[in-house]
Amino acid sequence: MSTLVAAPNTGVNYTALTVLIVLFLLVTVMGFWASRWRRASSMESLDEWGLGGRSFGTWVTWFLLGGDLYTAYTFVAVPAAMYAFGAVSGFFAVPYTIVLYPIIFLFMSRLWSVSHRHGYVTPADFVRGRYDSRGLSLAVAVTGILATMPYIALQLVGIQAVLEVAGVGGSSALAKDLPLFIAFALLAAYTYSSGLRAPAIIAFVKDGLIYLVIIVAIIYLPSKFGGWDAIFGAAQEKMSATNEATGKPNGAFVPNAQQYWAYGTLAFGSALALFMYPHSITATLSSSSRNTIRRNAAILPAYSFVLGLLALLGWVAIAAGTQPIGLDGKANAQLVIPQLFEDAFPSWFAGVAFAAVAIGALVPAAIMSIAAANTFTRNIYREWLRPDATPAQEAKVSKLVSLVVKAFALIFVITLDKQNAINFQLLGGIWILQTFPAIVFGLYTRWFHRWALIAGWAVGMLYGTITAYDVVNPVTGKHFGGSLASIPGIAEMGYIAVTAFAINVIVAAILTVVLRAAKVAEGHDATIKGDYFADAGDPRVRERLDPLGDVS
Repeated sequence: MSTLVAAPNTGVNYTALTVLIVLFLLVTVMGFWASRWRRASSMESLDEWGLGGRSFGTWVTWFLLGGDLYTAYTFVAVPAAMYAFGAVSGFFAVPYTIVLYPIIFLFMSRLWSVSHRHGYVTPADFVRGRYDSRGLSLAVAVTGILATMPYIALQLVGIQAVLEVAGVGGSSALAKDLPLFIAFALLAAYTYSSGLRAPAIIAFVKDGLIYLVIIVAIIYLPSKFGGWDAIFGAAQEKMSATNEATGKPNGAFVPNAQQYWAYGTLAFGSALALFMYPHSITATLSSSSRNTIRRNAAILPAYSFVLGLLALLGWVAIAAGTQPIGLDGKANAQLVIPQLFEDAFPSWFAGVAFAAVAIGALVPAAIMSIAAANTFTRNIYREWLRPDATPAQEAKVSKLVSLVVKAFALIFVITLDKQNAINFQLLGGIWILQTFPAIVFGLYTRWFHRWALIAGWAVGMLYGTITAYDVVNPVTGKHFGGSLASIPGIAEMGYIAVTAFAINVIVAAILTVVLRAAKVAEGHDATIKGDYFADAGDPRVRERLDPLGDVS
């Protein structure tokens, strides 16, 4: 077996950095040009700026969703988890994306239909109309914004990883952070001008680079490091070795019997949660028809295949002897894939790989900031502060808030430890799943009482947050040290989000029975059965929707 052991780089890889900069500038130009692509007479509405005119076809939606769901941090963190801890922490991402798409096929087309019929822009819009509850709508909106913020910050972690391996950074705070300021200033500028059209265009380049890099890597690297048998052998040896800090094995080559619940609940809970994020729904609502959603649910598993190959690169790095050492001299597993590419490939191809990750941060970060801004504008600004806001005023506020969201994410990742950003993102996954009953159950039934859903959401949020806080990292001793805890009643380790979700549903169901028996008012449902089946061309679905509340 050929083993490559590389010392940490201390100099700038100018060739790789040049390729990265050229490709980054290319997508920046594309981002500004996107404001002219499929442009309506005016961009001054959330339908146009925030949803791309609701006009994207199958392939644009496919690239947009792929660019949105498979983020830069995914391409950094999944193989890093495989490298450091093995299959339970890393490979669960593959089955969860497989489970995800049948779920999308079932409910997202219904959400598309009712949203296009009524001009809904956010999931909280739908909740407001379905349950006639400002409080429940606010809960869904605030949860979505809170869960999205650290997710945006983690895109910066992906960019930092490739810049650090390329040699950009050093001990100076200015040298380390200036490239991030420049990258996000450009992102903010073209997102402000082009809205959702910018990430839709850039997603073509991002996904093309990702496919190219991973396919080349998965063909070339195994032959370089002894084949898959040697790679799996090296991974199994590392995972079974004892960690001196914990006295336990480093990880799991495959899940053992004690880890089945952890693996299964992580996969299932993550699948349920992913399309509750505002950015996932924003990308979906931008499509031109409900059948576009269903076709995408059928072809998006191609990304799951690529994700599986990407995850295995974490084990390739073990066989290669890759040393993910940062410029500060400390080990950092998040650097393992960029470092593997720099060590094993010519500098120019390493630059292409770095660009794939960096551009991979721009697409989801743009969509996430747009989604968070739309949510704030519709469900806080308009609902609570300015009920008479015009579509142009909504668009203006959303553009400004998108800048604030990006700035906050930048400050978040610069001022906080990376591990804190990761922990907050794990907490965001726990939180966002608590909106599932109000959104998804509401697409099929109005049996749940609005006040019961609020109570279930509150209990799930409280339980999930407290339980996550009580998880202590055995190495650092810090709270929020993971997303697994003992499941009440069965004494097995499982994903905290799933347990909180189960408690949420139980509380909501019990209180619904009580509130219905007490004949507590349930509010007016603004939707009808036919709304959930409306499609493009339906006379009730206009090509350019009127503002919320004005659809006749």
